[in-house]
Amino acid sequence: MFTPLVSVRRFSAPLIVLLLVASPFSVRGQQRRQPAERPDPTVADYVYATDSERQKFDFWQAKSDTPTPVVLLIHGGGWMGGDKTGYGTGAIQPYLDSGISVAAINYRFILQAMEQNVDPPVKACLYDAARALQTIRSKAKEWNLDPARVGATGGSAGACTSCWLALHDDLADPKSDDPIARQSTRLSCAAVSGAQTSLDPQQLREWIPNAIYGGHAFGFAAPGRTRPQEFELLIANREKVLPWIKEYSPIELVTSDDPPIYFDYPRQKSPPKVGQEEDDPTHSAMYGVQCAERMKAAGVECVVSYPGHEDTTYGSIEKFLITKLGK
Repeated sequence: MFTPLVSVRRFSAPLIVLLLVASPFSVRGQQRRQPAERPDPTVADYVYATDSERQKFDFWQAKSDTPTPVVLLIHGGGWMGGDKTGYGTGAIQPYLDSGISVAAINYRFILQAMEQNVDPPVKACLYDAARALQTIRSKAKEWNLDPARVGATGGSAGACTSCWLALHDDLADPKSDDPIARQSTRLSCAAVSGAQTSLDPQQLREWIPNAIYGGHAFGFAAPGRTRPQEFELLIANREKVLPWIKEYSPIELVTSDDPPIYFDYPRQKSPPKVGQEEDDPTHSAMYGVQCAERMKAAGVECVVSYPGHEDTTYGSIEKFLITKLGK
């Protein structure tokens, strides 16, 4: 395990409770959403690991006489907030109606990972998603699933996690005594909204001069510290954490055997251009454009859609997943 040559300030347990439980607002001052209306899960709050009470998912089984594909819903929130209950009927029912089962997952947040000394903290978020996926595959016979047809979707941080799963080498350990660990973590496809494809501050500032996202992923969060301040610390310590940046930036993982990915950037207000400041730098289409170039060079199918450059082949994230998983 790589250890950075930088001191990372840890949170005390009482502070974690204050930020994540006691406050009616999530970190960054965003008000927490109420649970969305949705169909009753076939299985609710299935525990896939025991490092945190957040390591649970809800599962909806599609009606079918034959094994069904699965779509994994990974919520956003900067890896700092959000919840699986934010996915409502509109995000779930279309897949069920198409004969595709659905799972919505929770995972550890950055602050919880820092409290648990996970280095880098983002590893907890991403590996939790991988473990949830392996757990779902392990239930294939019981839940009538086709483990060869699994897709993922999400927004923002959930989109980054989906891309990381899609592009990362398989984390399965065939020799493990744990049958779940022997399951594959590879996806058949991914379709995401507002995805961050790089966590490299140098690369991001070249693409988007006002980029500020990513410092918290590598442990530079602290009480009272702003996201821009976190980002400046990441820039200052880039060389020290570069192995982590390469491991957890989806764009760095592209290979010719990767599955197709659909990138949607609905908030884009002008055509993306290298070196141009963005109204929403954290969800800029430049992330997708740059990753698409890397994927296309590797011969991997990739779609990038944003206002003024809409995809007309599939038309939406939902239709892309239904098309790909229906094959």
